[in-house]
Amino acid sequence: MQGEDADSPSRRIDARIAELGDWRGETLARVRALIREADPEVVETWKWRGVPVWEHAGILCTGETYKDKVKLTFARGAALADPAGLFNASLDGNTRRAIDIRQGDAIDEAAFQALLRAAVALNLSRRVAARSGGSAENT
Repeated sequence: MQGEDADSPSRRIDARIAELGDWRGETLARVRALIREADPEVVETWKWRGVPVWEHAGILCTGETYKDKVKLTFARGAALADPAGLFNASLDGNTRRAIDIRQGDAIDEAAFQALLRAAVALNLSRRVAARSGGSAENT
């Protein structure tokens, strides 16, 4: 049991943040806190050989770290309104959208949390549509 707990996705994310030990770790920790605040029911998972993922009725976003950025990719970002213009990467696709945060970039926390809540609402609406026999793929 203790081995499972030590290997839990949340602990792996804790370890990734500690392992980074720089602005990327601080940024990942901050967005993680904002995600948890915005959606207390969010589930943290660990996929694709080391990518933190936040889910609620499906994937909300991932948190990848690179040398020069922290990339938050929203699984269905193209379907979300982004009035604050947070999405600044992966803008060409039909499904995903991403936010690249570079060292020194400020995060519009209220807009980020609104975007995350919209992603939760979208996932929940797709689940309801699927249960009622509606076309969840076309929403």
